[in-house]
Amino acid sequence: MNIQSIIGGTPLVELTTFDVPADVRLFAKVEFVNPGGSIKDRMVSYILADAERRGLLGPGGTIVENTSGNTGAAIAMMAATRGYRAILTMPDKVSKEKRDALRAMGAEVIVCPTSAAPGSAKHYVTCARRIHAENPGSFMLNQYDNPLNAEAHFRSTGPEIWEGMGESVTAFVASGSTGGTISGISRFLKLKNPAVTSVLLDPVGSIYHRYFHEGVVDPGEIAPYFVEGAGEDHLARCMDFSLVDDVMRFSDADAFATCQHLAKREGLICGGTSGANVWGAVQVARSLKGPATVVTVLPDSGNKYISKIYNPDWLRQNGFDAGETRELEQKL
Repeated sequence: MNIQSIIGGTPLVELTTFDVPADVRLFAKVEFVNPGGSIKDRMVSYILADAERRGLLGPGGTIVENTSGNTGAAIAMMAATRGYRAILTMPDKVSKEKRDALRAMGAEVIVCPTSAAPGSAKHYVTCARRIHAENPGSFMLNQYDNPLNAEAHFRSTGPEIWEGMGESVTAFVASGSTGGTISGISRFLKLKNPAVTSVLLDPVGSIYHRYFHEGVVDPGEIAPYFVEGAGEDHLARCMDFSLVDDVMRFSDADAFATCQHLAKREGLICGGTSGANVWGAVQVARSLKGPATVVTVLPDSGNKYISKIYNPDWLRQNGFDAGETRELEQKL
């Protein structure tokens, strides 16, 4: 048995401390117990296995990818165990803990400005593509546009949720960046029961909300936000909006306040996307007439964000008022 053999099979836990109707239940799939620390282990393992089978990646090969951290951690872990070189590009808003963990596993990390415009030379996606082109024979997962990203969740995460919850699933709620998680899981759940509602959560500053509701990509809406691993400044081809029934906006404050609640009331130290996902699941739950069950995922652990989300000084320096956070927590 090696470290990759224990990817998947993560637990579904019920969240019981949120103010939702008595006959509506909330469940979260705890993805940060995967060996690489996040839900991205599933997708990376699936794509690399396919690349190896097809001869696109061989002994001593180089993997290049753009990442907000979690995909990079999965790549670095698997590169270390399979003898590959890993070169990873990421925006500078990614936490120091994430960067240090990648380097500890031997990956080369190139940090790019978060403010770089999509398509510009300094954008982290463009940078990865350039490095890939400059290294003949290297392999790029292309997670934003690779259909295998969503397929990984269609074949693993979705079936696990169905096996655990079955016909009781009323709605699935998740934030999205590449779109792989929500597209793959939603496709499986809707295949089993077309009545399942799928809700995408999008941070303020991302383009997906307006695109879904109005069919418009407005560069003027692109703005900085602190939550890592959610939302996007360009359309990812992996995101299948035909499987999404609604898109809701959340703020950094919503996500971080929910993280505080999860830590203090549920004993779960979670990352910002987990906070966003649970915040959205609570909003959906409050809109339902029971009996109903809302399911979400906890993509990664808050241990990667101790210096940010769980650091009062960082929160204060970045405009998150302690009183406002407490007020938002109380509304949950």
